[in-house]
Amino acid sequence: MDNRQVFVIVGASLTGARAAETLRAEGFTGRVVLIGEETERPYERPPLSKGYLRGKEPRDAAFVHDANWYGDHDVELLLGVRATSLDPGHHTLILDGFEPLRYDKLLLATGSRVRRLDVPGADLRGVRYLRTMQEADALRDELRPGASVVVIGAGWIGLEVAAAARERGASVQVVELEELPLRRVLGDEVAPVFAQLHQAHGVDLRFSSTVTHLCDIGGHLTSVVLSDGTELPANVALVAVGIVPATELASVAGLQVEQGIVTDAGLRTSAPDIFAAGDVANAEAPLLGRRIRVDHWSNAWNSGPAAARSMLGQSVTYDPMPYFFTQQYDMDMEYAGWAQPGDYDRVVFRGDPSIVDGKVSRFIAFWIRRSRVLAGMNVNVHDVQDDIQRLVRAGHAGQGTDVDRLTDPSVPLGEL
Repeated sequence: MDNRQVFVIVGASLTGARAAETLRAEGFTGRVVLIGEETERPYERPPLSKGYLRGKEPRDAAFVHDANWYGDHDVELLLGVRATSLDPGHHTLILDGFEPLRYDKLLLATGSRVRRLDVPGADLRGVRYLRTMQEADALRDELRPGASVVVIGAGWIGLEVAAAARERGASVQVVELEELPLRRVLGDEVAPVFAQLHQAHGVDLRFSSTVTHLCDIGGHLTSVVLSDGTELPANVALVAVGIVPATELASVAGLQVEQGIVTDAGLRTSAPDIFAAGDVANAEAPLLGRRIRVDHWSNAWNSGPAAARSMLGQSVTYDPMPYFFTQQYDMDMEYAGWAQPGDYDRVVFRGDPSIVDGKVSRFIAFWIRRSRVLAGMNVNVHDVQDDIQRLVRAGHAGQGTDVDRLTDPSVPLGEL
């Protein structure tokens, strides 16, 4: 009989793979079981809408570890397996097609699921989503010269797909409920930059619009119809209307769930010996003084190791700096911090946020409350993220900065 402790991770994702890696790196010698619904081994999602979709990175570059890593590190990788129920009282996990699995510690890294489009015709051939590698494979094959692509939703994924489609020679129209792309994230001050960038590259933006139904011939998409009656020709429609945390397993088990699985700063859930990390965790964030759920790469990368150490009984305070990045055309952007609508008084710029000949100028934007920096975004300005994050941490801790010097490009950020 194997009397070793059993640590189970549900979610063969970047978060889950990083947790398994950390358990071994920290010297854990018990069983590590990593379970995933997908048939692909753990991979990173950003390349799916960035480098791989644009044809600039190979498919294999997305995988977290090579195929031999799991066996070499005695990590039991169960792919194509769904966890159907969880009994916290008996420390038991039920898997579809397997005997019940008893655990000593359990990590829920179940991630998120895409919101589905709920209109007539949403199940036609040619309607695509982008969350998995298989979906990226299918979409990549369809983005080619002559294709007519309608992107539904002007968030990060929608805009990255729009850029990739234009670079690959397709015509692109974007439908968005708001008056600007990314308005809820960037506000009216910065969102116009992204609208102008895509318009400069020939994207037709349809704001304040919704989709009522999709038309077809023989079951294949031919057009997307908007609420004002406009019919947009399309043989591909990419639906990017947001994601929802995959909390089904936690909910059935009676864990506290509020817009994600609720955890403390050590990523412990409301049930003993159960932890949550990645997209699905709504975790205490000491830096921000609130609970947040972050569905970006950096959180997946950092929270997996933090959860693993917490599972091992180490004292852990996971205090993430929300961070994300995007690549669209020749624009590289990084954003750090947290500035929701109503949190800040104004946005100030270091540099000129203009579009010239289809290219974005170099600039940094700062979201300010009084004199405190709550968030910062650098566009085509490199090697400044560390300084921006220091300013953001200081701002959320209550420390102000000289805004005049902040906006002066001749003053090094490190001096602030």
